[in-house]
Amino acid sequence: MRFTLIDRITSLEAGKSIRAVKNLSLAEEYLGDHFPGFPVMPGVLMVEALVQTGAWLMRHTEEFKYSVVLLQEARAIKFNNFVSPGKTLHVECDIQKHDDRQYTLKGSGTVDGASAVSAKLILQQFNLADKNPELRPSDERRIQKMRQLFDALWQPSAS
Repeated sequence: MRFTLIDRITSLEAGKSIRAVKNLSLAEEYLGDHFPGFPVMPGVLMVEALVQTGAWLMRHTEEFKYSVVLLQEARAIKFNNFVSPGKTLHVECDIQKHDDRQYTLKGSGTVDGASAVSAKLILQQFNLADKNPELRPSDERRIQKMRQLFDALWQPSAS
């Protein structure tokens, strides 16, 4: 299953930081089970929103050079508040360190100005063709799809 947990990128500075929003709607299917009678965004999806936001920063910084961005490690995760339907999770990621294909990011999410989630993330980027040159066309398709989605999420003149 593919899912996008970012609705819009609101601020972006290549090599430095990104800000984005996730509007939680009661229509999101997982809310029926998490939790019945008290629907809230699962903590793992709040962390995934941080990861996806950081991945967009990396893709933009690297000019979409890599087809895959994966979470390598999440540390110091703190959950402080719930995200309930009708609320907006404001996500921020700042680059702390950058090595060849690895980024260390400080991520946080707030709701109504109060902290909801925070974590230190280490994300790794690569191309499938690095290990199997026959997968280069797959890399190209993935990068093209990510560019199209990025264009829908980031509209600098609309921010």
